Amino acid sequence: MNKAQIFDFFNRLAEANPAPRTELEYGNDYQLLVAVVLSAQATDIGVNKATRALFRDVTTPQNMVELGEDGLKQHIRTIGLFNAKARNVIALSEILVRDFGGQVPQDRDVLTTLPGVGRKTANVVVNTAFGQESFAVDTHIFRVGNRTGLAPGKTPLAVELKLEKRVPQPFRRDAHHWLILHGRYICKARRPECWRCPVADLCRYKTKTPAP
Repeated sequence: MNKAQIFDFFNRLAEANPAPRTELEYGNDYQLLVAVVLSAQATDIGVNKATRALFRDVTTPQNMVELGEDGLKQHIRTIGLFNAKARNVIALSEILVRDFGGQVPQDRDVLTTLPGVGRKTANVVVNTAFGQESFAVDTHIFRVGNRTGLAPGKTPLAVELKLEKRVPQPFRRDAHHWLILHGRYICKARRPECWRCPVADLCRYKTKTPAP
């Protein structure tokens, strides 16, 4: 895609959804961080079901430390890899209490030093919690970037760097959410719903799916 097409691409997504946001449920920056860590290899729906009761009682890192690993496991047993995730959440909570005054760091590189927090998770947090222009590449965004020709790349990092270079203002802050929602509900992996896609004519995917 050229610059004009990329601008048109995001403009159409913005017109269809002017205020995109994550589908994870949370009440503050710390709960968002925990939810994103738990969402690795899990669905937002599954994470939300597990965290609704948890987040009623746990609103701070200190609350989580007091709950403890075994207590946390009781809440998140339905989430994949819950044992490892529980260890990481308790460990990162202890670090936040000890080193950051219970606050979530706003620096992506600092966030990635926390247990269980990779680059994608950190990008989600700084974008969603702090409004930074970052591009978290999950499986949906990786697929959309490559399939459409918007940001082709062989690795998530390659797609991220391509998005960083190509996404224009005023779309940079919300680009991550538009792309993930587009991949989740329209540009699906097995059967993309091309017949109702607002950017189908800009997309390089050759075998467009016909209407059912």
